[in-house]
Amino acid sequence: MSQLTQKEKYLLEDQKSQEELCVKKYNNYAQQTQCPQLKQLCQQLAQQEQQHLNTINQILSGQTPSMGQQQGQQQGQKQGQQGQQQGQQNSSMQSMSSSGQTGMTNQQDADLCTDLLSTEKYVSGVYNTAIFEFRDPSIRQALNHIQKEEQQHGEQIFNYMQSKGMYNPK
Repeated sequence: MSQLTQKEKYLLEDQKSQEELCVKKYNNYAQQTQCPQLKQLCQQLAQQEQQHLNTINQILSGQTPSMGQQQGQQQGQKQGQQGQQQGQQNSSMQSMSSSGQTGMTNQQDADLCTDLLSTEKYVSGVYNTAIFEFRDPSIRQALNHIQKEEQQHGEQIFNYMQSKGMYNPK
């Protein structure tokens, strides 16, 4: 890996701050939510954000991140999580429909989700800019991988919100 430029270091420090904030938010919101499904989602995403933070720290310390192994592990985790979440969403929706509570949401959870979705949108955009500023293809690849996961996080939050009637795109 080549020596980082000052601008690359600055961008990585900014990404590090963003990832630290994401880990903190997901962990805090997992404790605040009343919904077991949202709690689990926040805990899972906090773990993935911690992996992002670890990757950024690796790059800052001069190490080339090993995306191949990490991608394989995360892909397996994602597939398991997505299957789990869809099953939970379906059973949640069925129980809400049978109890006549469709559309009823906890406003605090809706606010937490709105904040998380806004955060993911911002972080993904910051990665988009940073990717173009790096000379080393392996770093660009690592940042691109993280950005794709940030977009997936946003999609998971969006899907949760939509399933609970918290978000209705028109």
